[in-house]
Amino acid sequence: STQSKWGHMSIQRGGTLLHKMSQFCVAYVTTPSQDVAKSLSHGLLERKLAACVNCLPNVTSYFTWEGKLDESNEVLMMIKTRQELIPELTQYVVSNHPYECVEVISTPITTGNPPYLQWIAQNTKAVEESATTTA
Repeated sequence: STQSKWGHMSIQRGGTLLHKMSQFCVAYVTTPSQDVAKSLSHGLLERKLAACVNCLPNVTSYFTWEGKLDESNEVLMMIKTRQELIPELTQYVVSNHPYECVEVISTPITTGNPPYLQWIAQNTKAVEESATTTA
């Protein structure tokens, strides 16, 4: 394996550069409207917490809230990012989202097109850029 210029490990296999897949993930966030999704998307992209955000409108969510069955028409955000950015991404979304209980969940990308994964790496903060100190 080799260290790439984006600061992550990659594996050389048959002449094709394969990134360590678990470094990248897709985060999912639901919002009450396209306007909220667009505002959150712009904030995430400007802060380099995401490389790409897909906003899928007209998602019907069924759930239990305060002991009752409920449903809501929502916008589902699919956010492509780096695993290590999830805490900062979550903090940004929760701080700028109107819901009382904000859905921010993520799943690792286990396979992917190497040029696309490289593009995610190029368009998100590197580990050292996102490092913060805690008091």
